[in-house]
Amino acid sequence: MANRIEKAAVIGSGIMGGGIAALIAGAGIEVLLLDIVPPNLSEEEKNDPAKRNMFANNGLTNALMAQPPLFYSKKDATLISTGNLDDDFDRLSECDWICEVVVENLKIKQSLFEKIEKIRKKDSIITSNTSGLPLSKISEGRSLDFKKHFMGTHFFNPVRWMHLLELIPGKDTDPEILSFMAKFGEINLGKGIVWAKDTPNFIANRIGIQSIAKIMHELVNDNMKISEVDALFGPAVGRPSTAVFGTSDLVGLDTMAHVLATTYDMVPEDEERDLHILPDFVQKMLKDGKLGDKTKQGFYKKERIDGKKIKFEIDPATGEYIQFEKASFPCIDASKKAESMADKVKAIIYGDDKGARFAWKCSANGLIYAANRIPEIAVNIVEIDNAMKWGYALEAGPFETWDAIGVRESVNKMKKDGFAVPENIEIMLDQGFETFYKTENGHLFYYDFQSTSYKEVKRNPYAISISLLKGENKTVKTCSSVSLIDIGDDVFCVEFHTKMNALNREIIEFMYEASDFVLKNGAGIVIGNQAGGMPGAFSAGADLDYVLGLCKDKKYSEIDDFLKLAQQAIMQARYSSIPVVAAPYGMTLGGGCEICLGAADKIVSAPDLMMGLVEIGVGLLPAGGGCLNLWKKFLSSLPGKIMKDIDLAKLFIPVFQNIATAQYSMSAKGAMANGHMSLLTDRIVMNKDNLIGEAKKDVLYMVENGYTKPVKEPVKVMGREGQGIINAEINNMYLGGFVTEYETMLAKRIAFVISGGEVKGGTMVDEDIILKLERDAFIDFTKEQKTVERIEHMLTKNKPLRN
Repeated sequence: MANRIEKAAVIGSGIMGGGIAALIAGAGIEVLLLDIVPPNLSEEEKNDPAKRNMFANNGLTNALMAQPPLFYSKKDATLISTGNLDDDFDRLSECDWICEVVVENLKIKQSLFEKIEKIRKKDSIITSNTSGLPLSKISEGRSLDFKKHFMGTHFFNPVRWMHLLELIPGKDTDPEILSFMAKFGEINLGKGIVWAKDTPNFIANRIGIQSIAKIMHELVNDNMKISEVDALFGPAVGRPSTAVFGTSDLVGLDTMAHVLATTYDMVPEDEERDLHILPDFVQKMLKDGKLGDKTKQGFYKKERIDGKKIKFEIDPATGEYIQFEKASFPCIDASKKAESMADKVKAIIYGDDKGARFAWKCSANGLIYAANRIPEIAVNIVEIDNAMKWGYALEAGPFETWDAIGVRESVNKMKKDGFAVPENIEIMLDQGFETFYKTENGHLFYYDFQSTSYKEVKRNPYAISISLLKGENKTVKTCSSVSLIDIGDDVFCVEFHTKMNALNREIIEFMYEASDFVLKNGAGIVIGNQAGGMPGAFSAGADLDYVLGLCKDKKYSEIDDFLKLAQQAIMQARYSSIPVVAAPYGMTLGGGCEICLGAADKIVSAPDLMMGLVEIGVGLLPAGGGCLNLWKKFLSSLPGKIMKDIDLAKLFIPVFQNIATAQYSMSAKGAMANGHMSLLTDRIVMNKDNLIGEAKKDVLYMVENGYTKPVKEPVKVMGREGQGIINAEINNMYLGGFVTEYETMLAKRIAFVISGGEVKGGTMVDEDIILKLERDAFIDFTKEQKTVERIEHMLTKNKPLRN
């Protein structure tokens, strides 16, 4: 069998096919993207290769233009070649993996695979991204060898951003093929792997779409508003902010209707079959072309009225749009006051107002439906929970949620309210087992319905769970903002846990204590966390509320003390005798970026990384060593001999632009292009689940190879010459109207700091001098009313103010 994939093919270049091709190319693999020849070409166009490849070319173009981005880097697109299924079909014989993503038509798929079998490379893997058609039917008539190499690989849209990859074995699929594709999907493509059975809609869509259908029907029955339902089933219960109807608009009502129809038609024995017929108001929306975001109107729409964007929602009773009003219920107010997610969910579903009763009715139905799907669609509860978390961006799956609200308590309420509790749940409770999951000695176990006992959850050894370790009393130091956790082998993890993991004084002070503790008791440090969300936040930067308060109270000496403390904590970690590895992902902005640049010997990042020094957006500059350490990062990116001869301006200008224009990446590859990560020393781990474990591995590697602390040396700077270059350009931009007068002042001061102040170009300057320049500039900026206005605007509007 193939033990590697060097070239892949994706057949079908629509939204899904283009996304899969972009993902595979992002893993560094050559991709052949094929589609049909457009059917209505003129005779002249039939001889034009560009016209014949139009569908595939358009698919690639759409993937490149997609927002949010489907490519980690647009350079990845150079690995994709396009073609059509008439002229380029034989090129499939070059491919190690062929992934079919064509229209959901059984005859078309069968015909395609019949042709593929005749020309496929020996041992190549063939997969289908179908969601509704049985694999057994699709592969009907194919040889046993073909079937041994055939399986389902069901990605979720948008492919780059959705963590889930459902793998579906065929009846005859070789176990080695299944094992290889699971490892390839997890390690190379960065996906969370869930094993599904060959049933319509597999796991996530089968469970998820039933939940949406139930909510739609009960909305009509209870005369609820769209906005009221989304307020109940959004962040308040660990769901995305798009909740139910916003998510439906995002996916498309036509897609949702197709998935519902598939279950209705192909699973007649489903106890909730009738729910899969859409309510009348939704059917009318489909008929009227109100399909969601793709048609700019669905359950919601926005219109510009008198210069303002006004949001509307559909009124299920009339089918007309009414103005959106933020909804609330007493149960939602109670949920907002709760600290843990479990208590938030309990506040919603165990409340006694109209909203709580609605949420309970729909939630109880969903939990029961999930329990009834085992073993029909999955072998255990873990596959269902992971599918729902990774495919629908939920904080917890159905059985994890059931644990959170109390299994026995909820079952008693279900019985009282007339729900039919599944027998497998009754058996579990009769045995005295109160939870679906439990931990023992650092290992996670799940309740298995088939054996009626607990079994260990199988995990990649690098998929270290911080929450699991904390549950097993591996926390050695903690406070309200940050913890130090023993992650094994004398390596410790510094984990932030403020809102958006924002940095505050408590975190900075803790970093001193953590460094001292590990220096005496351990081998090294990983700085990382595992906050949820898509893509989540390693750290969104400094706590702006704290900074704003100091600004308004004019506590400038306290600001200086805080900055000095932050700089010293970061530099102490950098020049410690123990290795430090930062493990960023998602939002790594401002101070979060500074910690990675300054405190860490190495950055080990997830592929989705929004990294940058963006302080100028709030009228500030990086003053936790960011100016110094980005400049050092650029200097260290060149070998010594080249560094000696290079024109420093070629480095100085991009470093200045980086900070003065608040550049940030949309991927780890982008961070490398921007200079926040180094091609030479840093690396990307495709699977975010393995990030902490991979960072730990690098700490141990440095220890085993005789780690010695870095030597603190003076830094070569551009001085007055650098400022002259920058100031001339800034003046031109101001005269051209590209920057405001205030931005001109900010930018010139930033250039002054990076260049080392009033010194001659090429001067070797002590690091402490640049750190002092950072602090002085930061404090001067905080004295400006326009900086205060920028901070207030960011806190209230969540976007920068250009004043």
